[in-house]
Amino acid sequence: MPAFLSDSPSAILVVGPSWVGDMVMAQTLFSELRRQYPDCAIDVLAPAWCRPLLSRMPEVREALSLPFDHGDLKLGERHALGKSLRGQYQQSYVLPNSLKSALVPWSAKIPQRIGWRGEMRYGLLNDVRKLDKEGHPLMVQRFVALALSPDAPAPKLDTITAPHLEVSEDSLQDAIATHGLDTQRPVLGLCPGAEFGPSKRWPEHHYAAVAQHWIEHGGQVWIFGSGKDQPVADTIVEMLDNSADEHAVVLAGNTSLEQAVDLLSATTAVVSNDSGLMHIAAALKRPLVAVYGSTSPGFTPPLGDRVAVVRLGLECSPCFERECPLGHLNCLRQLPPQLVVDALEQLVGGE
Repeated sequence: MPAFLSDSPSAILVVGPSWVGDMVMAQTLFSELRRQYPDCAIDVLAPAWCRPLLSRMPEVREALSLPFDHGDLKLGERHALGKSLRGQYQQSYVLPNSLKSALVPWSAKIPQRIGWRGEMRYGLLNDVRKLDKEGHPLMVQRFVALALSPDAPAPKLDTITAPHLEVSEDSLQDAIATHGLDTQRPVLGLCPGAEFGPSKRWPEHHYAAVAQHWIEHGGQVWIFGSGKDQPVADTIVEMLDNSADEHAVVLAGNTSLEQAVDLLSATTAVVSNDSGLMHIAAALKRPLVAVYGSTSPGFTPPLGDRVAVVRLGLECSPCFERECPLGHLNCLRQLPPQLVVDALEQLVGGE
């Protein structure tokens, strides 16, 4: 049961979000539940791709795969999945606001089903919270607040345990060996992609300028991302001068998410767009420069002690559009590489 009820649950089911960054942020809720209930098992129901993240969160006992594509309703299948979970959990937290996300806990007949009000979920949830968006401006506040009494004040950021992914040395060394990497030179991780759309992507030639500077000062560069980001990564390497490309490795499209997480943990610093990999880097406690353009760090900032947010803050931003509505993308194109270089030097200059 929630903290304001008398009985402690022996097992909790969390229906997790479907985006990488949001799942990283969800660890704040897992940490709060572990603080309240040290002996409680916490399982997370989420898409199968989330397993590499959840397996690196010490609070989570098991990642349960949600066998549906994003957007699929599949009422019968969700009901069957819920029935298979009956009797296993006393409490459930539903983090997405969709109706379909609440179906499995309801079908599982979990006694306490908690979530924010959304898509007419009355009945499916029996502890429905009304969200005060202004009082809970951050996503992590909204996640953690679900574990508190409905009338509790919004949790302050300095009381929330930041995401903290843990990587084993064995899995890291396996990933390094698989990709033929070495860490003799300081590693700058670049994350030039963004699943949301082009309005989040700092231009390739700016990334190349930062990479050139890092390599010329004795470092190497690993470029992360999905298969969609591989052409961008290749372009960055092609733009390097004076044999600097010998110290640049394109990992985008060549790693699993599991390997990407492990290899990011070995970086000296990371430069990233506003993306899921940005949140992973922050959760790995890597010195991080986060480049913002069309979006704002006001809702889902990267949480860490050594994070620098770089943005121009033009009058037209943040617009939160997938593509620049004005056609110029000045919020990112006009953001010079020197700002990022300066931020990097402040973060890791003495290392």
